[in-house]
Amino acid sequence: MLVGFDHADDAGVYRLTPETALVQTVDFFTPVVDDPYTFGQIAATNALSDVYAMGGKPLTALALVCFPDKADLNILERILAGGLSKMIEAGCTVVGGHSVRDEETKFGYSVTGLIHPQRVLANQGAQPGDKLLFTKSLGTGVISTAIKKGVAKQEWVEAAVKSMTTLNKAAAEVIIAWCAMTDQDPTSRKPRDMGHPNDNRPTTNDAFPVHALTDVTGFGLVGHAREMALASNVSLVFHSATIPVLEGALDCIRDGHTPGGLKANRDFAECLVAYDPSVPEEIRTLLFDPQTAGGLLIAVSAEGAIALTAALQNAGVPAVEIGDVLPPAKPLIRVIF
Repeated sequence: MLVGFDHADDAGVYRLTPETALVQTVDFFTPVVDDPYTFGQIAATNALSDVYAMGGKPLTALALVCFPDKADLNILERILAGGLSKMIEAGCTVVGGHSVRDEETKFGYSVTGLIHPQRVLANQGAQPGDKLLFTKSLGTGVISTAIKKGVAKQEWVEAAVKSMTTLNKAAAEVIIAWCAMTDQDPTSRKPRDMGHPNDNRPTTNDAFPVHALTDVTGFGLVGHAREMALASNVSLVFHSATIPVLEGALDCIRDGHTPGGLKANRDFAECLVAYDPSVPEEIRTLLFDPQTAGGLLIAVSAEGAIALTAALQNAGVPAVEIGDVLPPAKPLIRVIF
């Protein structure tokens, strides 16, 4: 076991041979939009993201379905078709699945991917001096809540759906290729066995300019940043003015369209956060918004940040720099304007 659950990482990684490891994850949830096909796409995008967040390549998937006994099967067909469309886009083969009768519709996948054991990009490894990059905009949680209430503007819905159905594939491929340029011989590196904390072998990606990677999903930006900071024994600072925000997200917060998960995230993690007085309240709230199929949070060396940002943007990924990694300190996370 190279990566287990001790650092709340995005997926498990299990070494099969010196050159091959499995990446394994599972995720499913209730509908966040009205259209069944789009819901299927979002569910697949979200499940695939955890493999990309480890630096892996999705290989196979198993569908997980909960569906009401008396509901229209055409709806289920559209959900499955939407999910399959994204699996095809990812080059991931759906090999089967399992369904159960349930009063509430739920859908997702268990996804297995492949990765070289020496190229695992975990949430552990961020180093003081690193820059923090982010590849998507925040706000899918509050906009999804507005959709459920029937008050979301069409342009908000379109922006949120585009974000939630955009695979992190392009971003991951750029990161993997960019790291590979700095380490042409992965077999020369020592193994990173992060599932065994007493192991004396290296636990950081010193040979890579990207030191840590995670995706921002249900725990919000602060929640997943907290996991990275704790796993890496560092503190973080975010520049709120540079954090990208989906159109309509701040309007949703001002109008009170906040999901229960946002409050739970804030109650759990805000004790570790300090804000400059100039940071607006709606931005503070948005930092805890639970994301669906959110972006990648990247800790990259300061020397490589500009080049990686440019490479991502050239590949159509709207990556921006949103913060810095600092030595361990209290508070764990600071938010400045």
